Amino acid sequence: MQETNGMCDRLLKEFAENYMEKLFYFCLKKTGNQIEAEDLSQDIALQIITALNRGTIPTSFSAWVWQIARNRYCVWAKNKHDHAESVTGADIGDYEIEDESENVVGEIIHSEQMALLRRELAFIKSDYRNIVVAYYIDNTDIRDIASAHSLSISAVQQRLHRARKILKEGMDMAREFGIRSYKPEQITFVNNCSSFGSKGQPWSVLSHALYKNIFLEAYDNPSTAQELSLALGVALPYMEDELEFLTKETFLVKNENKYETNFFIISKETIEKTFARQMKDSAKVTALLESLIDEYTAICESHGIHYYGLFQSYEDAKWTLLMMALDKLTARVYTVSRVRTERPDGGRWDIVGYQQADIPNLPWVGQHGCMDTPEDEIWVPFQQYKFYREGMDRLTPDYLSHKEAVTLLQIVKDNASDCDGKVLERLVEYGYARKTANGYEPTIVVFENSQADVHITQFTEEEVRRVKDLTAEIVAILQELFDYAYELNLKNMPASLADYPMIKDFAASHTAFDRSIVLEQAIADGWIKYDEHSSRAVGAFIYV
Repeated sequence: MQETNGMCDRLLKEFAENYMEKLFYFCLKKTGNQIEAEDLSQDIALQIITALNRGTIPTSFSAWVWQIARNRYCVWAKNKHDHAESVTGADIGDYEIEDESENVVGEIIHSEQMALLRRELAFIKSDYRNIVVAYYIDNTDIRDIASAHSLSISAVQQRLHRARKILKEGMDMAREFGIRSYKPEQITFVNNCSSFGSKGQPWSVLSHALYKNIFLEAYDNPSTAQELSLALGVALPYMEDELEFLTKETFLVKNENKYETNFFIISKETIEKTFARQMKDSAKVTALLESLIDEYTAICESHGIHYYGLFQSYEDAKWTLLMMALDKLTARVYTVSRVRTERPDGGRWDIVGYQQADIPNLPWVGQHGCMDTPEDEIWVPFQQYKFYREGMDRLTPDYLSHKEAVTLLQIVKDNASDCDGKVLERLVEYGYARKTANGYEPTIVVFENSQADVHITQFTEEEVRRVKDLTAEIVAILQELFDYAYELNLKNMPASLADYPMIKDFAASHTAFDRSIVLEQAIADGWIKYDEHSSRAVGAFIYV
């Protein structure tokens, strides 16, 4: 019953928006008098509204409306004729304005039917659509169609017959587009990438609103091209091309005639639940991280150890140390492979999508580094936490080229004399290096590989215990959160992705403790700050 009422309400709205004006001009054409046209159009509208309110659901709404219009006009004309004869005996033809065009109702109905035909042509497969257009619209001979499509004449005739049946069924159907056809949904992405595709993949694809909604519609919901066309309100010829492109680019997989999204999308419900859990623990976790970093730094300094280098102040280095401590301790809870999936055009990347959720929009913290390392070269361990707050992310480039990263490493090693001068100047311009009287020096955090284990051998037993106790307390909280997020993710994992443990771990890692929450808490605590004295290169670091 509710479904019938809902359909009637939609038809009433469609009638008011799309037919009232047409009906008035039809009546004006037939009566030649504005007052009579108003009366007649109101009479027709009353008949239609009454029928809809009684629960009438016509098969073809347009044809039904114009049939009622024609019937009520006939009643009006007969009444006018009877009244005229009772007064003067004159014929109705004396009073009816001569219609100079051919049948007006026929014209209107024809135009409505053509609109339905065009609609249906947009939603049948190309095998049928191309033949129908060629035969009925382009007036191409069947023999020529057969030749153009490498088909027999009988095959063309059979497809025409089948197409007519499909079109008629569709034209009689009150089609409803999906919600995303008029209300696109937003989705954001996290990308773990060791190499972009040569055409900018994946970001060159992920920025399109249509693609985002295809991914959402086809996620855990294998769908045909026609089903996706209706859901998104996009004509099938265009949808078919887009689906083939997205399949080729590995964002979708195609099984027989159905498409499904080929990466994990974290649900709105999961995001909201994990965010609430993170916020509950944020103050405690952040305070423990701050204590751990302060304690470890104080111990190192007491032993003459400069574990984060000599090129940034402790206040600036805290931005890197906080994010790195969170990442390293979280990594004790889960393991995500650093091997990325091979993609078209030389790309190596994996992505996770996030549905739009009702949570605060905290400034994002990303991690960028060196890109496009040649196969015969060693990757340079340069990284930068990018803080998307107050324009901080725009102070340094998104990525370094391999040549720039190699040059920066040579600066750190005090071996830049033979480096390209233009590259050296770019690194100064970026804020990662500065020119000195003797050459160049870095302005970023510099860690020495494997030195943390060496440093801790110099600590006293009490110092080691203090560091280990703080670490264990943080890891325990992170483990509880990770387990909670992991279970939520598993419940929402499509069967098609269930056999890929890397995807599970990768997805779970992005619903565990968020860098942004820790960062904002640390700022609120006053433990880190960014002002006019801060380095442009906060968050940047390199291993040597």
